[in-house]
Amino acid sequence: MTKIIELDEIDSTNEYCKKYVCDEDVIIVAESQISGKGTNGRSFESGKGGLYLSMLKKYENFDFANTFSIMINACVAVCRTVEAYGLKPTVKWANDVLVDGKKICGTLIENRLGADNVCTSIVGIGLNVNNVLSDELKEIATTLSEKKGRKLNLTWVRNRLVRNLKKQYTVDDYKKYVDWFGQEVYLDRNGERTEAVALDVDADGSLVCKIEGEIKKISSAEMRLRLKCKSI
Repeated sequence: MTKIIELDEIDSTNEYCKKYVCDEDVIIVAESQISGKGTNGRSFESGKGGLYLSMLKKYENFDFANTFSIMINACVAVCRTVEAYGLKPTVKWANDVLVDGKKICGTLIENRLGADNVCTSIVGIGLNVNNVLSDELKEIATTLSEKKGRKLNLTWVRNRLVRNLKKQYTVDDYKKYVDWFGQEVYLDRNGERTEAVALDVDADGSLVCKIEGEIKKISSAEMRLRLKCKSI
């Protein structure tokens, strides 16, 4: 049974996990974060009412080639949690979950690597539930309570997410929540934008796309996906 530690306001659940010394898997949950962060060091708004948790998991002989499966499990767990409230989530490669084109959840995964293996992973999840979004974010983000028209029991949402996180999913499960295959997308890198047609996501996490008639595999570490038909 995974230990759950509940905290009040902290800097970041991921940062807390990095300092936590234990021989067991643990989930850290905070009411709010002062320094919540997303991918590439971007800040993540983390006011009270949202669900902010990080799962610290230890591995033995976990092949580095399979690291995308950690992302798959996190994203699908979030999507299934959101689905339980009658909403239709979609995944924006590689790690954002949207509802009606607006971001409802972000995921930050930080792995500690050995020579060829993943030793530990920290899966950080920020799910907008009852938190009030800033005016700046309202154009591109949403919350469960906004979509349902009422506040939700945060503990129930958390427990459902934790149960889903303990399950195992496949890349096909992940792709069920992708609704933009075959569409034109933008790929951004260092301020430069490339147009492409998104075709697939490989089991290793690469985005398969067509750029100027050529099929290419793109790593999420190289480029960021922007959907032409969505606001983010």
